[in-house]
Amino acid sequence: MTLDELRAWLRLILTPKLGPASARTLLAALGSPQAVFEAGPAAWAELLPSRERKGLADEPEGLEAHVQATWDWLHAAPEDAGDTAERAALTLADPRYPSALLEAADPPLVLFAQGRLALLHASAIAIVGSRHPTEQGRDNAKAFAQAFSAAGLTVVSGLADGIDGAAHEGALAAMGDVPSDAPDAAGSAGSTIAVVGTGLDRVYPRKHHALAHRIANQGLLLGECLLGTPPLAPNFPRRNRIVAGLTRGTLVVEAAVQSGSLITARLAAEMGREVFAIPGSIHAPQSRGCHALIKQGAKLVETAQDVMDELHWGQSANPVAPVASAGAGELPGQADDDTSIEDTLLSAMGYDPVGLDSLAARTGFGPADLGVRLLELELAGQVARLPGQLFQRRAGA
Repeated sequence: MTLDELRAWLRLILTPKLGPASARTLLAALGSPQAVFEAGPAAWAELLPSRERKGLADEPEGLEAHVQATWDWLHAAPEDAGDTAERAALTLADPRYPSALLEAADPPLVLFAQGRLALLHASAIAIVGSRHPTEQGRDNAKAFAQAFSAAGLTVVSGLADGIDGAAHEGALAAMGDVPSDAPDAAGSAGSTIAVVGTGLDRVYPRKHHALAHRIANQGLLLGECLLGTPPLAPNFPRRNRIVAGLTRGTLVVEAAVQSGSLITARLAAEMGREVFAIPGSIHAPQSRGCHALIKQGAKLVETAQDVMDELHWGQSANPVAPVASAGAGELPGQADDDTSIEDTLLSAMGYDPVGLDSLAARTGFGPADLGVRLLELELAGQVARLPGQLFQRRAGA
């Protein structure tokens, strides 16, 4: 892309009161942003109402600053010797623009990308969910993502705290230390795409700075916001259509009934993509969104292989274990005559969130002993502490 082409695309994006749909109308009729601005008022009047074409004649405020910042970012030298991430501004006219996203109702005019651009055309699955998941939900997101990536699929999520971050971590874990420029990098694992709601020169949340750096080198950072765009609330629901549009299916791990993850699931369904949901406890608020989706027709899944079978993807070498539905009684492999206090407590917990009073009634342990045992199990990663003095056994414990 030349500097003049970049300027024309950014001018189109920044033109006041010109929405994306109207911009695409102009492009479809006139061919390119340069041609749009050269056409003049008579041509604009045939295509748009007066309110939307009013700003086309004047250069938007701050255009040159945006052009220079973007040009500098595109051509910046690597930050360190290990930085192999490619940077690009992909317009609707660019052959590298993801074809799956072109099928969406509102594809971005320009996508800013940093990392492995080939992932934009890979088989992909979205994993989304709560920003405040249970530890079990976080484990599930990471394990499913790792299984998908190990099977060669690309995991798409939004870099948010909670389920998103766990999904990216899981996908990268399947890759090991494969650098983005390795000859077999694209075939060894699917990796991950993080669709962000800020400019690519910013990371939100800040705690994911190191994760974003890893994704840029082993996966792909992607967004439609101009460089310098801070984390503004309206941009995050809009990025959800990109998450849904890049993939053949969306998996919701945990979500409340009022959740941005359900927006992504709805957009995926409207695009004709598959929607999957992991069931959970009827007592957990984080499960209610998934249960609502299942009632509406989303496919209930317990393993990564369930998803891949539904989408007719290849065999998974490492299918994820079931979400866990062991009863409150005997644990698999538990010896009848030699049950430890910890195993007795785990058996009594089941997999639903449970309070101290209920555990005391089930086990007969006193408050002090129960507290000590729960702390030991929590430190061992077998039990998670939830808000409201509730505890939950984690799958695999």
